Amino acid sequence: MSETGVAVVIEDDEDVRNLVHAVLKDAGFEVHSASTGRDGVEVVRHQKASIITLDVGLPDMDGYEVLRRIRQFSDAYVVMLTARNDEPDTLTAFLTGADDYMTKPFLPRELRARVTAMMRRPRNGVSGAKPEPETPAPVAPSSPAAPSNAEDGVLKHNGLALNYKSRMVALRGDVLTLTRSEFDLLFDLLRAKGAVRTKADLVRAARGEFYDQDSYISEADERAVETHIGNLRRKLREDPNSPRFLQTVRGVGYRLAPKRLD
Repeated sequence: MSETGVAVVIEDDEDVRNLVHAVLKDAGFEVHSASTGRDGVEVVRHQKASIITLDVGLPDMDGYEVLRRIRQFSDAYVVMLTARNDEPDTLTAFLTGADDYMTKPFLPRELRARVTAMMRRPRNGVSGAKPEPETPAPVAPSSPAAPSNAEDGVLKHNGLALNYKSRMVALRGDVLTLTRSEFDLLFDLLRAKGAVRTKADLVRAARGEFYDQDSYISEADERAVETHIGNLRRKLREDPNSPRFLQTVRGVGYRLAPKRLD
């Protein structure tokens, strides 16, 4: 296996498949390919992929169903590739468990940049099955610089504990399974300590070094943040009438809810 990891390309268009294969191989991955959804699921299962590119329009089943099956046993990063840029397609991709979404045609260097940004922030379980519900020992930091007041690498808020060293999150002792983007958004909001974070700020937090302060942030990028926040709220079991963790600032973005004594 390559030191970078294993990549799986699930794509029925031979030209696109060969292009993505070349981009990922050049990035240092051991690359495997499949032209159908069923074959792709089995390749991911047997090769223990770190990163997957997944075409939405496959001949035997759509990419969303393929992703649902993959998510039953793998926490690999998934980039959806599609010729369509409709909002429902984007939202479906993220709700199903995708980490990123790119529209064809795309620039090879953009795909490589996004994949590189993902792999710089590895999440627990990325090379195989989902993490077991236990608290792991801290490992070397892979997240952005932590707040100076964090104790032992842990940020706490209203019963929520985020360990930015091991990239684990627990709610009242129960470990939560978050995607890379969900973790990075939650970490960004926690370290802001109640300051408002705009949707553009959160896009940059989720995409890492790929987006700097001068990068253009599209409406699709901001909608993706809204979807990730919605998924976070569901996993945090938020009460929409009395949020304990995340508050919406209308027309601007999000911030932490006030601290509670209970």
